[in-house]
Amino acid sequence: VQLQASGGGLVQAGDSLRLSCEASGRTFSSYALAWFRQAPGNGREFVAGIRWDWHTDYTDSVKGRFTISRDNAKNTVILQMDSLKPEDTAEYYCAAGLAFTIHPGSYAFWGQGTLVTVSS
Repeated sequence: VQLQASGGGLVQAGDSLRLSCEASGRTFSSYALAWFRQAPGNGREFVAGIRWDWHTDYTDSVKGRFTISRDNAKNTVILQMDSLKPEDTAEYYCAAGLAFTIHPGSYAFWGQGTLVTVSS
């Protein structure tokens, strides 16, 4: 599986952004999909995930603001980010794996990062 992320940019606090990650491969629907982020000097942090049965999970700091969704027909996973805060600034990565966890080591496939910068 190859993943291609897009949609990052520079926005102001309170704005919205929509990250997209398109995957290659015929078994996309079998994978758990997730978004992680990494700010300078920090480790890679789980943001949101969606399982093959559409179950979702979010880190507490983004609950109510971010929404993850998937379109298996288009091999795409979306992260809709609303009410962005400066602390959301990070490089965002999409990932795919066979296990649904918050641990980055559990995901075998990664897209390149897309930078999200939120100014105050």
